[in-house]
Order: sequence, then C-alpha cells, then structure tokens
Amino acid sequence: MGGLVERLRRGLPEGAVAVDPDVMAAYAHDMAGFCEAGEPAVVVFPETVAQVQHVLRTATELRVPVVPQGARTGLSGGANAVDGCVVLSMVRMNRIVAVDPVDRIAVVQPGVVNAELSRAAAKHGLVYPPDPSSWESCTIGGNIGTGAGGLCCVKYGVTSEYVLGLEVVLADGRLLRTGRRTAKGVAGYDLTRLLVGSEGTLGVVVEAVVALRPAPEPQLVLAAEFGSVDAAGAAVCEVMARGCTPSLMELMDATTVRAVNAMAQMGLPESTRALLLVAFDGPDRRERLAEVAEVCAGAGATEVVPAEDQAESDLLLQARRLSLPAMERMGTTMIDDVAVPRSRLADMLNGVAEIAERQRLTIGVVSHAGDGNTHPVVIFDSRDPDETGRARESFDEIMALGLELGGTVTGEHGVGLLKREWLARELGPVGLELQRQIKAVFDPLGILNPGKTF
Repeated sequence: MGGLVERLRRGLPEGAVAVDPDVMAAYAHDMAGFCEAGEPAVVVFPETVAQVQHVLRTATELRVPVVPQGARTGLSGGANAVDGCVVLSMVRMNRIVAVDPVDRIAVVQPGVVNAELSRAAAKHGLVYPPDPSSWESCTIGGNIGTGAGGLCCVKYGVTSEYVLGLEVVLADGRLLRTGRRTAKGVAGYDLTRLLVGSEGTLGVVVEAVVALRPAPEPQLVLAAEFGSVDAAGAAVCEVMARGCTPSLMELMDATTVRAVNAMAQMGLPESTRALLLVAFDGPDRRERLAEVAEVCAGAGATEVVPAEDQAESDLLLQARRLSLPAMERMGTTMIDDVAVPRSRLADMLNGVAEIAERQRLTIGVVSHAGDGNTHPVVIFDSRDPDETGRARESFDEIMALGLELGGTVTGEHGVGLLKREWLARELGPVGLELQRQIKAVFDPLGILNPGKTF
C-alpha cells in the first residue's frame, strides 16, 4: 500500500495521513460490540472539500475501499474499517460556516459536534432540535449518516426532518449538491432524504444546510412511577390519544433505574417497574403536566411527581441521559435499537423481559416512549463464551420481536454491520434489490463503506 499512501500525501497537508499502527487501531471501529473490524491501510484527516475529492479520486483509481467516519460514537459497526481500506475521518472539517436567524438555517461542515451547533444557534435564540444521547461528542456528519434521533423526537422529529441540503463528494470525486436553503422546495427527486441515513455508502457529506427552530421555553418534567410495564404503556397511549404533544416522553425499566442509582446515587424509586418521564416546553407547560399527571394516576401510577423548577427537571433528565453509561458499568453491553408502534410498547418491553428470563441474562430497557423507539441493553460477561452466545441469541430474538410487533430493526442507530441480515428481512427481496441498484448508481465500484447495510 506504499503507492496508495504516497499518492494520498500528494494532495493532503502534513499530518493529515496516518499510518502509525496505534492510530489505525484506534480508528478501526466505532462503539458497537459483536462487529468485526478490519485493518485499514491508512487513516486520513482532510480539512477541505478539495482534499476529500483527492482522497476519493485516488481510491477510485486504485480500487481501494473508503470508510467514512465521524466521531465513532455509532452503535452498529457502520464506521468499522475493512481490510486495506482508507479510513476517511471527517473530524477536522468542523467549521460552522453560518447561522442565519432570518432563514433559520445553519450551514455546517460534517465534523461539527452536535452540542457545538446547539450552542451557536442559542446565541440567536434558535435551536437545532435533534439531540442524541451522545450530543456532546457525536458529529452532525455522523448524525446525518445514521439518521440520528434523540430524546425530543416525539415533538421535534429526527435528523432527516432538519437536513435541507447537502454537499456530497461521490465515490469518483465529483461534488454533488442536493436540496435547498429555502423553506420550501420540491424540484426533482429528493436526493437529500435519500442520503440521510445512508451510512456513508452513497457519498461523503462535506457540508450540510440544516433547519433551526426558535428556542422553546425550558422544559418542565414529570416523573411517574408504575407497578407494571402495562400500566406505563397504557399511560403513554392515553397521553398521545388525548392529543398532547410533550417535548419528551421517556421510559426506564426497573433494571435501568437500579443501574442509574448505583452509578450516580440519584435516589430514583427502585420499587418501580417502570419510570415514565414526560416533559413540556411551551408556555402552558404546567397545565399540560397537570393533565398528564391525571392521566398517569388514572392508568395506575403509584406516584406522580411534577418537577417544581428547572433544576429538578434537569436532574430527572440527567438520570435518563445516564442510563446507557450506567448499564455499561454492569458488564459488556450490546445495545439494540428497535422501534415499534406506540400501542405495542408494553408488548415490546414485556417480550424483552421474557427473553431475558429465558436466556438467563440481564437486559435493561430505556425507550423514547413517545415514538415507540426502544433501546434494550443486553448485559453479559464477554469472557464467558456461553453467556456471550446467549447474548447474541437474545439480540436476534429482540429484533425478531420488534418485527413481529409491526416495528423496525433500527429507529436511529443505523444498520451498519450489526443488522445486515435483519435489514434484508425487513425490506424483503424487492426492496433489497432496489436499494442495491441505487447503491450501484452512486458507487458503481462498490468502494464506499463496503459490507455495510447490505
């Protein structure tokens, strides 16, 4: 691969090409378990669009695979290297080009961290709503690649609803511009939506135009304890059936609650079987919380506690954001991402509990209850081959359960390596064939993130 490295260096600045084994090992994978990672030939850190084009042109000429990466916080193996590839890290393209409060847009490079964009927008009284749990470290490019969601999706939606336009370098180095900066626009096929969630298999995003929204009033949060998952699920359904639009509605099962308490000593009620957090951020938020408190009590909540102020609300939200780190302290974790209709949320959680009992494993579930997106977290000892095998089986059983309930195998984490087989089952043969044909149009040589999704 000496020729590859030398050719890459001709169009990249000093320090932008890394072949050190330790660096390449660090950039070989994301945060997913159970996903193989190959050995890259080189890791490159471009700083301009022209440099990205140089990398892709070189890779095309030499028929070398390219694996685009953001902050590598993904949970599906979508950023994992393949043997002999160019790892294309976009972290140095991290400039916020513009924030426009009139058109309510931001123009950003892919390496901009989600939280940095939020802080820049806040200076203009605006907000970028998609807020993955890793928002302090994940990048906008990575969010676009996976179609990321977050805690506030129930009211504000996911990444795909905020990406208005893209600049994308194709596999052969050509620069594609899609979408618009206007509030409306329906010219031609919606290539922007096609590229969002494509996990780097169609092109490399080098700039994005994203929509901003006026910053809402601070959220007030209500916590409701339930003695059963069924009662909590009934409350979720009734809240939505009444036409309420909470800014957040999250559900933590008993395993998750205990894990958070063990990590942060937050004093959450460990007697509960399901802890529901509901928030509103509008001017009538106290009235709406009172309505939801009534709904929860009617559904059988054992206790309902509305936050009195912003500090209490922030504490409850911190408990939710600590859920995944807290469960990671209990052992090796395999984080699933199955979304089901809201009406089947309780069925999903009860089914996961049955799988955990049958497989003799601990599985905690935290979910974006407002949109039915569940994150079952399988906890196991990776040093124990038998337990590791049961963890893998439980993961597959959880995905099968999600499809059986009318859901999808990924709501926001993407397919990557982890769920290729399950994507094929969900799409069916016709859908899978068409998606492969689309891939071939954008990337006829198949060099962009090969082996991912299909």
